[in-house]
Amino acid sequence: MRGWHHGRVADPSEFSFAVGTRLDGGRHGRTGVISTPHGEIATPAFIPVGTKASVKAVLPETMKELGAQALLANAYHLYLQPGSDIVDEAGGLGKFMNWAGPTFTDSGGFQVMSLGVGFKKVLAMEAVGVRSDQVIAPGKERLATVDDDGVTFRSHLDGSKHRFTPEVSMGIQHQLGADIMFAFDELTTLMNTRGYQEKSLQRTHEWAQRCIDEHERLTATRTHRPYQALFAVIQGAQYEDLRRKACRELESIRGSGGTEFDGYGIGGALEKHNLGTIVGWCCDELPEAKPRHMLGISEPEDMFVAIENGADTFDCVNPSRVARNAAIYVDEGRFNINTSRFRRDFTPIDENCDCYTCANYTRAYLHHLFKAKEMLSATLCTIHNERFTVRLVDRIRASIEGGYFDEFKKEFLGQWQGRIKAPGE
Repeated sequence: MRGWHHGRVADPSEFSFAVGTRLDGGRHGRTGVISTPHGEIATPAFIPVGTKASVKAVLPETMKELGAQALLANAYHLYLQPGSDIVDEAGGLGKFMNWAGPTFTDSGGFQVMSLGVGFKKVLAMEAVGVRSDQVIAPGKERLATVDDDGVTFRSHLDGSKHRFTPEVSMGIQHQLGADIMFAFDELTTLMNTRGYQEKSLQRTHEWAQRCIDEHERLTATRTHRPYQALFAVIQGAQYEDLRRKACRELESIRGSGGTEFDGYGIGGALEKHNLGTIVGWCCDELPEAKPRHMLGISEPEDMFVAIENGADTFDCVNPSRVARNAAIYVDEGRFNINTSRFRRDFTPIDENCDCYTCANYTRAYLHHLFKAKEMLSATLCTIHNERFTVRLVDRIRASIEGGYFDEFKKEFLGQWQGRIKAPGE
């Protein structure tokens, strides 16, 4: 653990961000370095998701070998199982899961929305249909209710009743001990009315103030732990005035002792085609000296857009989730390895990939593992997809530093086809 030892008061200077190379043409995209008590993150960077302190099917040591600089876990899930107090007793998230590098935890705010309306975590919900503030996904039961003080919800595990407030979320995240935490927020859907979006934005602002006050208090009392950075979360759906207002107001918030937010998360409901525009609005308003995290993206075209418009880090479960369902990423697009055309294909997934899977296994073997329902299928395909995603962002970072971002973007997206269908599909 760099620069920290027991008995020393947690020092906010242990967290910092330095801007490196900027894109030209007045664009917000840049490289940089986030410094944390557990190491540095060269940005832009993809942060793989280990929801329950585990990237499903893959060892933490393997995540390090494939180039992951940091991992993100979920406060809601770890609160329910095994309990944030157990993670704290183990020495924090990193020690608990044997990950020596930087860690992130999200606040549980997304789970408030998903339990309340039943939607999955997707970037591109379509803004079609009747506007309703009582929206709920078809066939889903509402498991959470939001009020101005917090959210009451029932566990998806056993139906037990729980209560999250900004103070509770901060307490849980401090116990989890991640280097970067997120303020508790309410994530709305694209189906919500403009009036509700305004009300929710005000609620998220008030919660952010409560979060920073509690964060300040906990930082002063938990002197046995290194400093944990707190990021505010920007909501506002697809409304420019609300997004800009949220940025300005969150930037102005101070704790009672003068504590500021250490960075910002760009979250909330938005349509895919508006991603760059919305990130750009936010980065127009946010202080350049602080990092910006985009919550929940990983498709290559989205990464180029988000980075060009100012996102420094981003996370998503997608590379590992689709891998468990036989979907594989290559530079040309995404295809399913379990289709019949790969039964006798004895080549690697990708001749140009340097991951463990591509160095040692063939498409035919992976096809066999999925057909035989072997657990190893998920491990090998997740290793490849996570390496593909981490490496692509590494290449984007190198292109910014080398002054050829636009050329690389044109070349890569020129060959990227999205989902590659097999003949006859």
